[in-house]
Amino acid sequence: MGIFDSGVGGLTVLRQVARQLPLESIVYFGDTARVPYGTRSTAEILQFVREIINWMLQQQAKMVIMACNTSSALVLKTVQGEFPIPIVGTILPGSLAAAKLGRRIGVIATPATVASNAYKQAIKAIDPTLQVWQVACPEFVPLIEQNRVLDPYTAQVAQQYLAPLLAEHIDTLVYGCTHYPHLEPILRLLLPPSVKLLDPAIHVVATATQQLDLLGLTNTAIPPLPTRFCVSGCPQNFAQSAQLLLGCKPIVEKISLT
Repeated sequence: MGIFDSGVGGLTVLRQVARQLPLESIVYFGDTARVPYGTRSTAEILQFVREIINWMLQQQAKMVIMACNTSSALVLKTVQGEFPIPIVGTILPGSLAAAKLGRRIGVIATPATVASNAYKQAIKAIDPTLQVWQVACPEFVPLIEQNRVLDPYTAQVAQQYLAPLLAEHIDTLVYGCTHYPHLEPILRLLLPPSVKLLDPAIHVVATATQQLDLLGLTNTAIPPLPTRFCVSGCPQNFAQSAQLLLGCKPIVEKISLT
């Protein structure tokens, strides 16, 4: 199974795969040479995603989890129609869970995801009576990629991004980017205890599990291989960031997609 993101954000999805699908062998790709995706154009994202999925097919991936909300918002439907394996995105599973959880829903995401209105449209399509507010958070991904989660500046930025959502008295906050659960200790301090935090990663992997079952692709016999970590940028930087998030330092390969 392949999992990809622009960087370390998709590790939140990888953790859920380890919990929900422990027998699956995983190749993880972080496009760290081109992070962040959230300020890129749709054409750029589509080019990147096609390159990544083609590479994952060469690694014999039977399914790809697009652990990137920006890619899911902008190009999921396009690539689902172009490739011969199932491709699972983040938006619909996250939106279905959000619609069950809250009535006044805040979404924090990259500028591209917010501009697409993907979460707002999906949530309102499920239940038009729900209220949804979105805030673009362009600084979050670079700060997380730079290991600055506990930097006081990150808390200041988070406070600014959350202010308009708090003013609307949200009862649920959706992580509209797979990087953002890494900020949970800070966000929890800044939010009222009554606000529920929703990590779509849990629901994305549940969706992937259902699809594998339906297609008869679930591994039940062969012991899984060790997770393979690959990046387009600096392996050492990724390994350092991943160590903080995974609790162990992975072996990371640098690969070229072209």
